[in-house]
Amino acid sequence: MSSEENASGQSPFHSGEQLIQTKVGLRDEMESFGRKVIRDSIPEQHRAFYAQLPFATVGHVDSAGRPWASLLVGRPGFLSTPDARSMHFAVCPVAGDPLATSLSPGLQLGFLGMDPATRRRNRLTGRVTSVDPDGFSLEVDQAFGNCPQYIQTRAIEFVREPNQQYDVPPVVTFTRFDQEARTMIESADTFFVASASSDEQRGSVGGADASHRGGLPGFVGVEDNGTLVIPDYSGNNHFNTLGNFIVNPKAGLLFVDFETGDLLMLSGTVEIVWEGPEVDSFRGAERLWKFRLTHGMRLRDRLPVRWSLEESSPHNTLTGTWAEARATREADAARKAWRPYRVMRVVDESDEIRSFYLVPDDGGALPTFRAGQHLPIRVTPVTGAAPVLRTYTLSSAPGDVFYRISIKREA
Repeated sequence: MSSEENASGQSPFHSGEQLIQTKVGLRDEMESFGRKVIRDSIPEQHRAFYAQLPFATVGHVDSAGRPWASLLVGRPGFLSTPDARSMHFAVCPVAGDPLATSLSPGLQLGFLGMDPATRRRNRLTGRVTSVDPDGFSLEVDQAFGNCPQYIQTRAIEFVREPNQQYDVPPVVTFTRFDQEARTMIESADTFFVASASSDEQRGSVGGADASHRGGLPGFVGVEDNGTLVIPDYSGNNHFNTLGNFIVNPKAGLLFVDFETGDLLMLSGTVEIVWEGPEVDSFRGAERLWKFRLTHGMRLRDRLPVRWSLEESSPHNTLTGTWAEARATREADAARKAWRPYRVMRVVDESDEIRSFYLVPDDGGALPTFRAGQHLPIRVTPVTGAAPVLRTYTLSSAPGDVFYRISIKREA
């Protein structure tokens, strides 16, 4: 955001983003931060970064009001910034991508530049200014950096040139997930999401947006009715994606098969789940959102590159999967029944305090708990003796995969 816009009092966030920032108690902090880091031009270091990228994610809304997330791939240098207010893409969307028919001057785009090798990512929004047979250009509305959390490190290899002609497999459209799609989604550790503000919110602080989501394989759940359930973790607190959902509850999702170059492009409606058993049971989740498919496409062998996984994000260790979440909910349902636990570790914290680390002896999940809650313990010290009952405050964190009780020895 320029100094002139700051002087005019215009916020870098639209009403949906502001609402969530207020809800989580960060509105004033994010307003101050956003005015410092969200600009109406591309910083020099971002311009140099974009010039090195072999791919980029673009979000847009088609003429029917459906958001779509697209992947554009080219040799490094296919992205260029003639000046700090414009960007040129020297590549066209892949065959069958809705972006190919939507591109026209004035179209609002969200852009995500991400480097899986370094986990660096930057975002911008803008409007298409021109389209030519080899690509298109846009004018920047907003540009800002993003946190590198939940990005898996991958190496990329070109298997053919981006503009090489080949027999393109036909597009397969669907409105329900088949088993192949479910398997691809449930095994994914990464997907991309497009969203957009409503018509009333569009302008220099609105428009389309493109973002990334990552986690452990299995972090996207597929319910029996085909609804996708996605945990929302702690991030940069801009709430660009969720803020758009508030004012325009639609999304475009893109799943990539990094080994085959296949794309699964989805568009549908969304609902935010702020709290409840589902949120509590998923380790690391602060809230959830549910995606209901309205239109889907499978585009086989569309990308001229393949990726190989090198390292998962270290932040993944703080999160769970839906298989774990289901087990946690089952454990919660039986939380009032006695259950055997095994002491996995004992730590002497001091001369008087000893901590015991407990895990379920049956290998199942831990029931959820909140800070300050107590754990009733029943121990039979000698075979045949009456059980001894005690209650201890849990000293572990709610997201830990064990219970810890810290006991002080009394004189």
